[in-house]
Amino acid sequence: MATIEEALEIERLERDIFRGASTKTQLPRTFGGQVAGQALVSAVRTVEPRFQVHSLHGYFLRPGNPGAPTVYLVDRVRDGRSFCTRRVTGVQDGDAIFTMSASFHIGDEGPSHQDEMADVAPPNDLPDAATSMDPERLWAMREWEHWDIRPVPQDQVTQRPGVVSPQQVWFRYRHPLPDDPLFHVCTLAYMSDMTLLGSSKVTHPDEPTQNASLDHAMWFLRPFRTDDWLLYDQSSPSAGFGRALTGGKIFDRDGRLVAAVVQEGLTRTLRS
Repeated sequence: MATIEEALEIERLERDIFRGASTKTQLPRTFGGQVAGQALVSAVRTVEPRFQVHSLHGYFLRPGNPGAPTVYLVDRVRDGRSFCTRRVTGVQDGDAIFTMSASFHIGDEGPSHQDEMADVAPPNDLPDAATSMDPERLWAMREWEHWDIRPVPQDQVTQRPGVVSPQQVWFRYRHPLPDDPLFHVCTLAYMSDMTLLGSSKVTHPDEPTQNASLDHAMWFLRPFRTDDWLLYDQSSPSAGFGRALTGGKIFDRDGRLVAAVVQEGLTRTLRS
């Protein structure tokens, strides 16, 4: 399967028009993280290096064809002294399949605080998916063979009062990546769509549903590396009417809160 470098590869066609590569996949539709990651790379290519991504907000509008490339149209909404904003639309066969706004900031000085990371089993104490006999994990391993993804067993997940659907996952990219911080940001945007909607099924494990990401928002809070372990601490605070709201905090191994994610997904009951 594709490396992350291949999955995020884009070609500049015009000043603000890019084409993202299609990659080999088992999925019937383009993985949402790949579309979001390629859209963010396109936006990054249109800003000055002194600006760093601090947030993105995207909507998945139509299923993408994984066998076809996606064209990304970038709108330079604003270029300011401290912030700049880009709007990106991903297009296939003349139809928009994804739209995203991304904001960039030069960084300033100010107060600092963060939530504490939960006390969870370290990743090296959890089994590698490559050694699993679980068919679902082996399927995911084939699709994302370059990622080391280790869910915390549900009976070891940190329980908090009032949190009805918690899930915790350690992950990292298996191979060394470039030092460019923006590359790690785009890589995390790719990864952040993986496993998150699954937190909505923690309290409904046996209920068959049709699942798809509907929208996705991220905030990048501190520097990090995606080729080192990150903890994705997830929950689903609400589900109903065929949709589920999910969220996650992403910590590095030292307990630094490096990113936050919110996503709403389709969780429609399958009809017989």
